[in-house]
Amino acid sequence: MTETTKSGFVTLVGRPNVGKSTLMNHLIKQKIAITSAKPQTTRNRIQTVYTDERGQIIFLDTPGIQKAKNKLGEYMETVVNQTIGDVDVILWLVEASKFIGKNDRAIAERLSKSKIPVILIVNKVDLVQKKELPEIIQGFRQLCTVAEVVPVSALRGVNVDTVLDTIFQYLPYGPLYYDEDTVTDQPMRQIVAEMIREKALRLLQDEVPHGIAVTIEKMRERPDGSIMDIEASIICEKNSHKGIVIGKNGAMLKKIGSQARIDAEDMLEMQVNLKLWVKVRKEWRDNDLLVRNYGYDSGQLKKNR
Repeated sequence: MTETTKSGFVTLVGRPNVGKSTLMNHLIKQKIAITSAKPQTTRNRIQTVYTDERGQIIFLDTPGIQKAKNKLGEYMETVVNQTIGDVDVILWLVEASKFIGKNDRAIAERLSKSKIPVILIVNKVDLVQKKELPEIIQGFRQLCTVAEVVPVSALRGVNVDTVLDTIFQYLPYGPLYYDEDTVTDQPMRQIVAEMIREKALRLLQDEVPHGIAVTIEKMRERPDGSIMDIEASIICEKNSHKGIVIGKNGAMLKKIGSQARIDAEDMLEMQVNLKLWVKVRKEWRDNDLLVRNYGYDSGQLKKNR
């Protein structure tokens, strides 16, 4: 790398389920952020790194912006607010639709007060006709001043390279923050916990996922390096939810564990022995201590930068 390299921090903001995590995974060409069709899939600020000959982009994926309903929601709101004011470029993700909802309008109002360059990313363009795009883009432009507009399909990886090109235009010159081979600063324990939560989100009924968290109790490589032993607990809020998570004769828990183990083995590049338990902690999302214990501590946000 030379003194002409660019480097900086870029955050992805948008309403829940708009495709932020999917886009970020495509941008860095590796799965780090979990994805699902359910709200509150992303709860923490997930930091990933993209490096090429032009320089380095540190991506900060944030939870979807919506009104907080409990202590966990307040934490997620803090994550978004701190991240927006702490970056060089903002990627504002919206869905390719002529209908603009109240969440998108609230985000636009928040971004209009920022002096940071905003790149409007119009996602899911594969679901609309090309002739409709100009009107859709104009609708969002009227809400907030944006520096650039890039239409994409995050799911299909369409126009992802254009997003990277556009970001580099707005980054300052400077040295790299991380080694060239760094992809994320997330601890492996946290990534594995999120992989388990992703499978639970995808497999469980709608009323259960909002109330679950995952903690890694043990993660230890065997002395011969052949197997990683992982023990984890899925936390839920009600006894009735515990039964749903376990399933008949343990079938659901086994399915969650089996799918999560495959992802963990792909990431760790070794065999994984994964054991799961289910625990009930009533109303943990409204308990400050439990929210922090399960990894959602707003006091850690500044330390991560």
